[in-house]
Amino acid sequence: MSHLKRQMIPKNWPVPRKGTKYVSRPNFALKMGMPLLIILRDMLKIAKNRKEVKRAIHEKNILINGKIIIDDKTTVQLFDKITIVPSKKHYKLDLSKKGKFALDEINEKEANEKIAKIINKKILKGKKVQLNLGDGRNFISDMKCKVNDSVSINLKNRKIQKCVSLEKNAKAIVVAGKHAGERGIIMELKPKRKMVELKVKDKKMNILIKQIIVIE
Repeated sequence: MSHLKRQMIPKNWPVPRKGTKYVSRPNFALKMGMPLLIILRDMLKIAKNRKEVKRAIHEKNILINGKIIIDDKTTVQLFDKITIVPSKKHYKLDLSKKGKFALDEINEKEANEKIAKIINKKILKGKKVQLNLGDGRNFISDMKCKVNDSVSINLKNRKIQKCVSLEKNAKAIVVAGKHAGERGIIMELKPKRKMVELKVKDKKMNILIKQIIVIE
C-alpha cells in the first residue's frame, strides 16, 4: 500500500492521531524513519501540499545526506541530514526527549557528517571486512571497529572517518523502548546480559545494547 492508516503510525512519529484517515507511507523502514513528504510539509512547513513537495524534488532543491532525491516517500532515517538547496539550510532528524522524531537545524559542516551503528560484520574474499550499518549502508573498511560501535561517515566522499567505540564513559542515545530519546553516559558494560548501565543526569538505568547508539 502507498498509504498508512493514521491509527497505525509508529509512536515515534510526531503526527496527530486525529485527522485524515491515511498518511503517506515511507518506501522502507517504517519504524526507523519518516517519509520526506511529512517532514517537508508537516514538520518544516516549507510546502503546503504534496504537489509543492514534488515540485521541490523535481527541481532538485532537496538533498538527503548530500544526494538528490526523486521520491517524496523516501525514508528519512534517524540522524539523516536534509538540505534545502535554495535557502542553504540544513537539518538533522533526531529524537526528542519524549522519543519522537524531531528536526534540529545544523550548520554545513554537520550536514556533511553522519553517525551510524554497526549491526554486523562480514568477512569477504581476500579477508576484507564489510561493516553493515543500521541505516542500510555497508562499507569495506580496515578500521578496527566492533559490532555495536558506531562510525562517523563523511557524506561528501562516502567514507568512514572514524570509529566511535561502545565503551565505558562513551555518550549514547536510547533509540527504542520506553526510554527512547534519553541521552547519557555509559557507566558500565554488561555483555553477558547484552546491556549497559546508562547514567542520564542523576539517575542510572539498564538499557539493552540493541536499543542504544553510541554518539560523539
